Amino acid sequence: MAFIEALGLRKTYLPKGAPTVHALDGLNLEVPQGTIKGLLGPNGAGKTTAVKSLTTLIRPDEGTMTIDGIDVMAHPERIRPIIGVSGQYAAVDENLTGFENLEMVGRLYHLGAKASRARATELIELFDLVEAQNRPVKGFSGGMRRRIDLAGALVARPRVLFLDEPTTGLDPRSRLALWDVIRSLADEGTTV
Repeated sequence: MAFIEALGLRKTYLPKGAPTVHALDGLNLEVPQGTIKGLLGPNGAGKTTAVKSLTTLIRPDEGTMTIDGIDVMAHPERIRPIIGVSGQYAAVDENLTGFENLEMVGRLYHLGAKASRARATELIELFDLVEAQNRPVKGFSGGMRRRIDLAGALVARPRVLFLDEPTTGLDPRSRLALWDVIRSLADEGTTV
């Protein structure tokens, strides 16, 4: 059995005054544990809808999804603690510093104050944000915001990491560094 499995996913949107949109039309997906899998397609192909479905943000109209044998739709509360998500746009509090953003995510995952600070420090170093860690995020460049958002997705050491356009806004050096991090996560058993 695949670590992530989606069978027959269908999702239709009925926008007011516009034609019906079939975002997912029978998507089947199998992803082994500890691998990196990408969804490719043109704009509007349903990639983001697939990710939102697998991460419990929306429910497909039809189909089944499991992660590590857990039914995503029946038990979203069991799925959320084992996944990390970084969307197309950085989801950070601009008034907090980079360090405070990561520490806050740790506290939301109930890591405790000391563990949250330790994990924030580790990720600040991993994503090369040491010099900027005590500045409010509103002063960060787009690439720095992207890196702090990606770091936030890793705070709880997820078993599955969902990334939607992860290298958007990153310079070539940061892009290479991110792919190195992603490869090392997969080598350690994280499914990306």
